[in-house]
Amino acid sequence: MYRLLMFKSRWGWMGVAESERGLAAIVLPQPSKAAVAAGLGVEAACVPRASSSATLREARKQLVEYLTGRRTSFDLPLDLSRGTAFQRRVWNALRAIPYGQLWSYRGLASRVGGVQYARAVGGAVGANPLPIVLPCHRVIAQDASIGGFSCGLQAKRRLLALEGSLSRLRPSGRDR
Repeated sequence: MYRLLMFKSRWGWMGVAESERGLAAIVLPQPSKAAVAAGLGVEAACVPRASSSATLREARKQLVEYLTGRRTSFDLPLDLSRGTAFQRRVWNALRAIPYGQLWSYRGLASRVGGVQYARAVGGAVGANPLPIVLPCHRVIAQDASIGGFSCGLQAKRRLLALEGSLSRLRPSGRDR
């Protein structure tokens, strides 16, 4: 059973979901509540208006602080149980990427088993259920181009700009 909270930030509507174990999903800023609800896999009308938990309220607070430049790390209970053992290893490694720093998929792969797993790491990063808190936006291509982002390259650019690291990227054809 998941509890949900949708809220408006200065970047748009966001959503968070928790299980009994902790924060289980984050939907990055969207233009509407309906888009957030779809990202959470529910109908907007099905999300309760006022019964959020302390964990969901704290997640909202910390995410809003991050998006306003007042927070650089997160202290929340996380539920990563939906991932495979390999995905969980990658997601936990994401936590080690410092605010404002960039790691390559290959560099991340070397930390979780070897550079030969770079493509598998890309898949695990793309399946990250907790973007921002597990900072997958800080992972870029080996050649210092932006790489991919499951939430869209515009969102990735915006997050990297917030952290002051966007200027370290090499422009690529799809980054223009």
